[in-house]
Amino acid sequence: MSCPVHAVTVTSTGEAYGGRARMKTVNYIANGTAGSIVVRDGGASGAVVLNLATPAVADAYDLYIPDDGLLCSTSIYVTLTNVTSATIIYE
Repeated sequence: MSCPVHAVTVTSTGEAYGGRARMKTVNYIANGTAGSIVVRDGGASGAVVLNLATPAVADAYDLYIPDDGLLCSTSIYVTLTNVTSATIIYE
């Protein structure tokens, strides 16, 4: 059974989606300096569900999350450090 998927692009730290969601893919553009993408469930002080180190190479990258994805029960909150943008694919 398939579910509808949605996408949101973030260019700064903040809430990407304000509800229960399963992250399936993260597409991001690194800006040439090593950095990170931290995804939390439930806001800036929520539990970390993903802490992704990004390379010091300006390029586009994809992270495919297998099986059921990463569950955020409350919301998807993203902190970008030295990342130009990130597109979160979720259901």
